[in-house]
Amino acid sequence: MTQAVELKAPDITPYRKGNTGIPYATTFRAAAPGPHVMVNALVHGNELCGAIALDTLFKADIRPRRGTLTFSFANVAAYERFDPANPAASRFVDEDFNRVWSPEVLNGPRDTVETRRAREMRPLVDTVDLLLDIHSMQRLSHPLALCGPTRKGRELARAMRVPAFVVSDQGHKAGVRLRDYAGFGTEGGAKRAALVECGQHWKADSARVAIQSALRFLLAVEAIHPAGAAPLLEPDPPAQRFIEVTHAVTIAHEPFVFAEPYVGLEVVPKAGTVIARDGAEAIRTPYDSCVLVMPSMRLTKGLTAVRLGRFVD
Repeated sequence: MTQAVELKAPDITPYRKGNTGIPYATTFRAAAPGPHVMVNALVHGNELCGAIALDTLFKADIRPRRGTLTFSFANVAAYERFDPANPAASRFVDEDFNRVWSPEVLNGPRDTVETRRAREMRPLVDTVDLLLDIHSMQRLSHPLALCGPTRKGRELARAMRVPAFVVSDQGHKAGVRLRDYAGFGTEGGAKRAALVECGQHWKADSARVAIQSALRFLLAVEAIHPAGAAPLLEPDPPAQRFIEVTHAVTIAHEPFVFAEPYVGLEVVPKAGTVIARDGAEAIRTPYDSCVLVMPSMRLTKGLTAVRLGRFVD
């Protein structure tokens, strides 16, 4: 069942030209030296909250206190196809933009709307030191920060203080995410990235979470003055909880059917509990108190059905 669309897709055409030579990418430079910080939205064309967050930051004249700050809209071609009457259809045009960020794909022959846009953005992304990638989710679930498997990713998520739940994960077998591209996904080096899932795609609250996540990220990396964020910033959030993902269930057969209508963050008490069937194979929890992370509604062979993890507070 498709959720009601409570958000209005903002007009982002004023940001088309930008100033980087790459459409829909705008960079601001401070006098003081510092890192290159990027806030990115619209990796998926039907995830409106990121576009709303960037539109809000533009209109609030958020500018860097040091270094360079870039606001970018990624898969604009998919976003331009967004239709509130069929909101799930514009996730991408040809393929998932968040599975193409490997050298093999970017340097290879594959020619799609998404690979062309990724190659167009790549020279800019290569100069970025600190990245926030804003997303939303299919199901009505708590917002999540996906910090990757590295210590530096966990430290960045902790410094942001939002959302309340942080997931340390390895990504997807189907392809490499932007947040894991090059130095962002390795333990060494100064590059760091966070991905925030701001709640269900079209719920009004996802836009609020996206704006707060962007502001908290920019404050955590000292990219902006606290005074500039103050008019938009909400009170300090509660303490976060961290989940370490140990297994990613990749669909091997069809049909894939969950045992219950899971939405995410359910804690299954006993090891060995059947949570799904992958064709004839039973998918069981590997240990007690197993947390189900982001169960998918796209249950197609080769895709990630759900991640399994545990709280590690």
